[in-house]
Amino acid sequence: MLLRIKVKPNSKTDEIIREEDGTLKVKIRAQPVEGKANKYLLAYLSKALKLPKSNIMLLKGESNAFKTLEIDASEEQVNTALSLLIK
Repeated sequence: MLLRIKVKPNSKTDEIIREEDGTLKVKIRAQPVEGKANKYLLAYLSKALKLPKSNIMLLKGESNAFKTLEIDASEEQVNTALSLLIK
């Protein structure tokens, strides 16, 4: 499944929130330097969704706040896991 998110690096905490317009926003503590934030994002989502890191791939947005991820899992599984995490 494809998942489009907005990432806010260099945050105080790691969290996933839904903005008023319905966009998923992922706040992460990693700094946006030399791809560290992207690596951290994939590791964070892997742990949060209880999936291996190899099941999550960054398709678009390597240097952009808006990212498109390909997740090798069912849409139902991902949505269920996200619904438990979203603040």
